[in-house]
Amino acid sequence: MAQTDSRPMKAVVNSTPLIALSMLNHLFVLKALFDEIFVPSSVYEEVVLKGGNRPGSQEMAKADWIIVKEPAESFPLPPELLGLDTGEMDVILLAREVKTDWVLIDEKLARRVAKGLGLKVKGTLGLLLIAYRTGLVSKEEARAAAQELASGLFRISDRLFQWFEDQLRI
Repeated sequence: MAQTDSRPMKAVVNSTPLIALSMLNHLFVLKALFDEIFVPSSVYEEVVLKGGNRPGSQEMAKADWIIVKEPAESFPLPPELLGLDTGEMDVILLAREVKTDWVLIDEKLARRVAKGLGLKVKGTLGLLLIAYRTGLVSKEEARAAAQELASGLFRISDRLFQWFEDQLRI
């Protein structure tokens, strides 16, 4: 996540990366890689308020370095018409508003929409890879985290998992 100028690195994060990193005890990766981490109010509500005792709920509630913000804009159509949920749409809207460096989102359609709008996108595996390459976690820790996610906690295609393994070898 190299930065050439002196402005802070910003990311807007959706629920899946927050939950996944929390479950892996790797939420610290976000704080280490970015100066400002934004989470839309709808995502915060989904993970913390409605999340109850689900994975990620308590960890995110304690992360006082996360900036919870409601996007100023709204989309004129319901997000469901695009196949997105409210949190995904709010992540994209907020990312455009705060002029983020990265959108952290795992869902394929939401990634495609964000990229189509010119936003740079990373997912949970991409974050684990950067954490490895920047020395935040070892290769073994990154591989174990990805394997834990792929073991049924999250859907990771064989092709994506193989890509991750290949990237760890580079």
